[in-house]
Amino acid sequence: MGKTVLILLSIWLFIAAVPNDPKPVPKAAYRVETIPMPDGLSAETGAIEFLPDGRLVASFHRGEVMIYNPKNRQWSLFAEGLHEPLGILVVSNSELIIMQRPELTRVKDRDGDGKADLYEKVTDAFGISGNYHEFNYGPIRDKDGNLFIGLNTASPNGGVRSEVRGQRDSVGIDHPKQMFSPVPYRGWIMKLTADHKLVPYASGFRSPNGLAFDAKGRLLVADNQGDWVGTSPLFHVQQGKFYGHPGSLVWNENWRGGNPFTMPVSELETMRTKAAVLFPHGIMANSITQPVLDKTGGKFGPFAGQLLIGEMNQERIVRVMLEEVDGQLQGACIPFLDGQGLRKGNNRLAFAPDGSLWTGQNDHGWAGAQGIQRIVFTGKPPMDVYTMNLTPTGFELTFTQPLAPAAATQPDNYKFRHYRYEYHKTYGSPQFDVQAVPVKTVTVSKDRRKVTLTLDELKPGLIYELTLGDIRAANGEPLANKLICYTLNKLKR
Repeated sequence: MGKTVLILLSIWLFIAAVPNDPKPVPKAAYRVETIPMPDGLSAETGAIEFLPDGRLVASFHRGEVMIYNPKNRQWSLFAEGLHEPLGILVVSNSELIIMQRPELTRVKDRDGDGKADLYEKVTDAFGISGNYHEFNYGPIRDKDGNLFIGLNTASPNGGVRSEVRGQRDSVGIDHPKQMFSPVPYRGWIMKLTADHKLVPYASGFRSPNGLAFDAKGRLLVADNQGDWVGTSPLFHVQQGKFYGHPGSLVWNENWRGGNPFTMPVSELETMRTKAAVLFPHGIMANSITQPVLDKTGGKFGPFAGQLLIGEMNQERIVRVMLEEVDGQLQGACIPFLDGQGLRKGNNRLAFAPDGSLWTGQNDHGWAGAQGIQRIVFTGKPPMDVYTMNLTPTGFELTFTQPLAPAAATQPDNYKFRHYRYEYHKTYGSPQFDVQAVPVKTVTVSKDRRKVTLTLDELKPGLIYELTLGDIRAANGEPLANKLICYTLNKLKR
């Protein structure tokens, strides 16, 4: 009897040890890791960058600047007492230039003990009114050594102090539902020249929380949805141009005077430069942040030369594919990573020397999270749209892997609709001119990596949103992302 019980027990244990689903879990192309943060730190991340020696430097809203050594996973304090440091430019292992609220500051360790002993003003030639929303971003450096910074407009939900720095202008205070520019040069991108002169570079920004250069050295600036900004945009910024928010116009040297908020929208429309890419609100992103160029040469997967950009409100990082059409930048955006352990609040992005992407997270009273995470390419090729390019009659999609031909040739697997956002003073915008766009023909290339789609019609000034159906790789792997949105400013002839 005892032997029988032992035999039955052994059989039961064997059955219990066999998994219900013997199929292995597919390996993901990217893995998300969470970096341990120091005890007691309020880890609202303002900026992250990498030092030449491979260590991470990070700043936090309450003023700390800390260094993390990935080899031993240890943190050390480099500097403290800064006021909302939201940007870091690395000069060397011992020297940083940091954008804080009152000034652009050089922070340096001169004696080699690992802690800063020099805090030196680089420039403070811009105004401060005391409004809580006057955040500052950057700096980034171009190939000629010029630095660029971005200055937020002031919030109608915050006041202006009786004592301000810089000339005070009352325009906007009488318009309580709009962001405004009470002191110079709120709502501007500024250029610090090699001879240390801070000059106004471009106007019309609401909250330019992200500056970067693309592979050709073109300045790109992200802004956030709000008044005069129907949905979050990414701009190609050029000197002297106006990008839409009228509050900053009062500091234009050629301004004729008067209140820009009372100008006809049609007149402002003729003045403004449109976004290269729009991120549909609630669909692609709600609050975009810092763009970063993938210069890893393949260490981070197949998307070298493209841009990744953070999103505050979703557990998402977005990928941007730009092209030049009729001399103007435009292009598509697509989710790059959703979930998989990624948190919200992806405020700052930086590539490490090993090719991994690090993201610093922030909430600061809005949607988000706190801390730092690392995204690693596992070596498994992702199945995704590689590029989306405009043609004279539609779009060409290039995929990262050859496609299974049956589904790829079916027009029903490519659902387009178009719409636009209104340029107006109202906060955000609903979608206008929403319409489905039929796909007339589908052509798959011989290598099955490209699909050419002919649409019923193409119109400039619209976003073309594409939802892909059951498109799969030749090996059966499904698409990682099925949503892609193209901002069509110019038609291709």
